[in-house]
Amino acid sequence: MTVGFHPSVALAGTGLRSVLRGIGTVMATAVLVLGLAAVPDAASAQAPSPASGFAMANPKTDPNAKMLVTADQLVYDYKNDTIAAVGNVQMYYDGSSVEAKKVTFNQKTNKVMAEGDVRLKQKDGKIITADNLELSRDLSEGFINSLRLDTPDKTHFAATRADRAEGNVTVFQNGVYTACEPCKDKPEKPPLWQIKATRIIHNEDEKMIYYQNATMEFFGMPIAYFPYFSSPDPTVKRKTGFLFPEFFTSSNVGYGASVPFFWNIAPDRDITFDPMFFSEQGVLMRGEWRQRLDNGSYSIRAAGINQLNKDAFISGGVLPGYRDNRGMVESHGEFAINQNWVFGWDGTMVSDRTFLRDYGFVTADVTERISQAYLTGQGDRSYFDVRGMYFLGMSLTDQQDRLPVVGTMDYSYVFGKPVWGGEAGVNVNFTTLTRDQADFISTTSANANAGGIGIPAGSCALSNPNATQCLLRGAPGDYTRLSAEAYWKRTIVDSAGQMWTPFAQVRVDVAQANISALPSSYTDGPTVAGQNVLQSGNESLIRAMPAVGLDYKYPFISVENWGTQTIEPRAQLVLRPNETSIGKFPNEDAQSLVFDDTTLFAIDKYSGYDRVEGGGRLNVGVSYTAAIQNAGVISALVGQSYHLFGLNSFAEGDMANTGLESGLDTNVSDYVARVSYAPTDKLELISRARFAEDNGSLQRFEMEGRTQIDRWNLSAIYGRYAPQPLLGYYDSREGVFATAGYKLNENWSLNGAVRYNIVQSGFDYTQFGITYMDDCFTLALSYISSYTLTGVDTSPSNSILLRIGLRTLGETGIKSSIGGGN
Repeated sequence: MTVGFHPSVALAGTGLRSVLRGIGTVMATAVLVLGLAAVPDAASAQAPSPASGFAMANPKTDPNAKMLVTADQLVYDYKNDTIAAVGNVQMYYDGSSVEAKKVTFNQKTNKVMAEGDVRLKQKDGKIITADNLELSRDLSEGFINSLRLDTPDKTHFAATRADRAEGNVTVFQNGVYTACEPCKDKPEKPPLWQIKATRIIHNEDEKMIYYQNATMEFFGMPIAYFPYFSSPDPTVKRKTGFLFPEFFTSSNVGYGASVPFFWNIAPDRDITFDPMFFSEQGVLMRGEWRQRLDNGSYSIRAAGINQLNKDAFISGGVLPGYRDNRGMVESHGEFAINQNWVFGWDGTMVSDRTFLRDYGFVTADVTERISQAYLTGQGDRSYFDVRGMYFLGMSLTDQQDRLPVVGTMDYSYVFGKPVWGGEAGVNVNFTTLTRDQADFISTTSANANAGGIGIPAGSCALSNPNATQCLLRGAPGDYTRLSAEAYWKRTIVDSAGQMWTPFAQVRVDVAQANISALPSSYTDGPTVAGQNVLQSGNESLIRAMPAVGLDYKYPFISVENWGTQTIEPRAQLVLRPNETSIGKFPNEDAQSLVFDDTTLFAIDKYSGYDRVEGGGRLNVGVSYTAAIQNAGVISALVGQSYHLFGLNSFAEGDMANTGLESGLDTNVSDYVARVSYAPTDKLELISRARFAEDNGSLQRFEMEGRTQIDRWNLSAIYGRYAPQPLLGYYDSREGVFATAGYKLNENWSLNGAVRYNIVQSGFDYTQFGITYMDDCFTLALSYISSYTLTGVDTSPSNSILLRIGLRTLGETGIKSSIGGGN
């Protein structure tokens, strides 16, 4: 269980500091007006602005403003030396106003008193009402009876009496604070929440508010009592002091509690000390430093513990937490060099892969952290990004020696002026990576579904891997590649409406591969037809791939009385030489290859630079769109790809067999299709499919829908994928993921999500929640059950999440784990 509040929160009592000051600004001015003997019987008068000697007046007032006072009569009492405006008194000054039945200035005592239904509206929108008030001329002392304050940001404060002393301390007797609006139909009804205190003391010099005998109430019912607590006043966003306590519990660490201490070192920096005491493991020391500079900000967070009971981390096997000392250091930062360039970093160092989850720094479904440093530039026609990345694996199948350390650089530029009447540009990619051990993955049925959730195992279980049973997903050793591409294209529309787009591009790849020794059973053993097994050794590589082609489209548009329809046949011819060095270049960034409607007309269908499509190819298809009056929009596409000449790159697998069983590995590809229907802007259905060319069998199918109907918000996606044993997917995959939300009324709503594995007849993710939200209070309760490979125990991880927010006071989150794997 975790409970936490953000250190910079808005606090109760918004506007308290300015209550008496705002009244004083107008009242002090009224002293001058009431002293004008020239109009002793006038019902109204205008007077100059207040004298500068009233130092407590609002410094933001206009020194040239005039004051208007209206009243039934103006009375001068020579005996008692008082001046009074009596009857329907209204005073207006520089955007502020005071209304009362009577306002009196006593020249002997230098006191100003307003009596009877006093109402002050300040220039900033605050409204104060009271039965009566009395202030000294210099505003250092005084009192207000039956005070109520309403601020423009919809916070409310009330007290039976407010006393001001020593010029900087205001004491509110029997005070009440809330950020909730009163019920329109029943204003006397208690607000959703409020804080009541016997005494609320506001010290302006300290900028602190102190609460004595305070009670938190919900719907008028007390739920918590605090003998004493304090908070910064509303003018302070960051203040040194203790924060709300935090709590955490789990089976491995026991019960934990902490009271964070926030130190506001300076306006641009702070630090939080947050040691947490655990019943089973001892004290977890943790803290966070934050600093903002002129051009950015950064933070450093650290934690460490000497565990008292490391045996708690033995559950079905030795878990990563089975050690005496554990800890982490992480840092984040980003800085703007100028309006186009930024640099930053995200860094995490841990003692072991499950420390962050075991001690509540991340949720159970987080399976990796990426540490990186980057420099990014963005121009009108150019983009540059360079970064180094380190991947921290946190799941069951991860072994850190098999994860790479990667450096990348990407640059793109589009020429501002047309080249031969068309668009031209360049793309550059530089990648370097190193990995200690080979990352094999099994393609046999016995190991393909470790964990039982229908995904490939994280490592090959065979002691002597061979290429017919194991794929090489990650090459051991060092690999560096530089790729540069230049392109040109131009679209020409002829008089018949035909669209002709000639294009040309050339790409050059230069690489250095130093591959560590691989098992002989893999390199010298049997291979899959079409597979090119990666060989170990040190080799320099170079390849070039020029391409020219023509993209042709001819839209036919028909306008009918029922709507508009468009039929657009399209053909794309690409002419290239054969791809070279297949299998010699490690394939690290182009292993994901999905052939569907989105990639049908891609000139190069590979997802990364490590592979490049070669050979002659013709991509053809036809699309249809119908906009039907009062019935929505229907669109469809069907197409196919033909290998014309040369070497078919997709029939030549690499170390990960990319291209094989993709639907493109034959001279005539599989069919791809898409159909979508949107009857309204709030409902859309999309279906994508791939059918085998030889027998029409379904190889890939997805159906997605989303809608908003009245109070309902629904979405669902269904997927069915045929086995691809050469890629590590030995069994078919089929499942559905659906989300739903229902708004019960203006404040309450329900939401849920499920993911069902049809092949294995089981849910591997469920989430249900209920949310309440209004102008002053937020509550969200959720239950989540998720299958995550995060430890030796592979059972689902179940948790309950509760989030509570009180406007102007802060927000807390509570999490409780219910069984599940570690």
